[in-house]
Amino acid sequence: MTNTVFRARAPLRLGLAGGGTDVSPYCDEFGGAIINVTIDRYAYASIRLRADNKVVFVSVDQNETEEFSIGQLIPDVSKLKLHRGIFNRMFKQYGFARSSGFTLTTHVDAPMGSGLGSSSALMVAMVAVMREYLILPLGEYEVARLAFDIERVDLGLQGGRQDQYAATFGGFNYMEFEANERVIVNPLRMRPRIMNEIESSILLTFSGASRESAKIIENQSKSVSSGGKSLEAMHQLKCEAKEMKEALLFGDIARMSGILRSGWEAKKRTSSSVSTPEVENLFDVAMNNGATAGKLSGAGGGGFALFLVDPDIRPRLEKAIAEQTNAIPNKCNLTNYGVATWAF
Repeated sequence: MTNTVFRARAPLRLGLAGGGTDVSPYCDEFGGAIINVTIDRYAYASIRLRADNKVVFVSVDQNETEEFSIGQLIPDVSKLKLHRGIFNRMFKQYGFARSSGFTLTTHVDAPMGSGLGSSSALMVAMVAVMREYLILPLGEYEVARLAFDIERVDLGLQGGRQDQYAATFGGFNYMEFEANERVIVNPLRMRPRIMNEIESSILLTFSGASRESAKIIENQSKSVSSGGKSLEAMHQLKCEAKEMKEALLFGDIARMSGILRSGWEAKKRTSSSVSTPEVENLFDVAMNNGATAGKLSGAGGGGFALFLVDPDIRPRLEKAIAEQTNAIPNKCNLTNYGVATWAF
């Protein structure tokens, strides 16, 4: 099997409610709750064997290739930070005794900073393809936790906890985040007719401006620590995650819309960087052309917006957004599965 290629793909996700409550210090002190669902956009990672004792990183999205020796840690000069993080952790924790070298290639169906959890999904895909290659006995929670530790602890990249678990488990999930990094993932068993109606009611729209989520998250963390309206908004977001779970299970689209609207207003109170004039204009156009609710997926500031709309009106809404804003409407399908690996 000298020509074997090991592959993995991990789905991106839409945040539906509770966003930000999975970020420290809030979840450490008060506990967080999130509702999210994965979509048919993915982060991909593959490992192709080499015979020259080299490890080669290839990021198709960044048009970047780097080459190092297989027998040592990758230095900080590496531009491909996520690739470096996964290699160094795996090298220290598991070693590459049976490897004479490999090429690790990645790409993602959405840009980094899109609000769809793309960087964390990519980390999950890389952990999973390493699990496949090294034949590691890692379960779902272990894959998600390892991806989180590499991204947030080893590399020091700021962010929450939901993305790694969403990409690993897939589907609709109600997630609880407690102190000491304890995470509980509760999969929601959605009836097909409800899932179809929700999927048909969603319009995903790229706002045309990717953003640096780490800065927004840092601002939110500082605001929460100081208390006041930001902390109250976080409490509201957590409560709305529980309400959204009930609305989803009963297929109550009208209630979902109300929670989404309220959650978006609360989210904006956590940091002045969450919204922008361009985003507000997009939301005005959407709401004036049939959308019943909307929010940015992720930390905010740009990236992808999620709108709920009657499926019969969705074509009209797409046309209005395309003609009256610089945003780009997108269709997406919801998925029931998390990260997948295979050899070929």
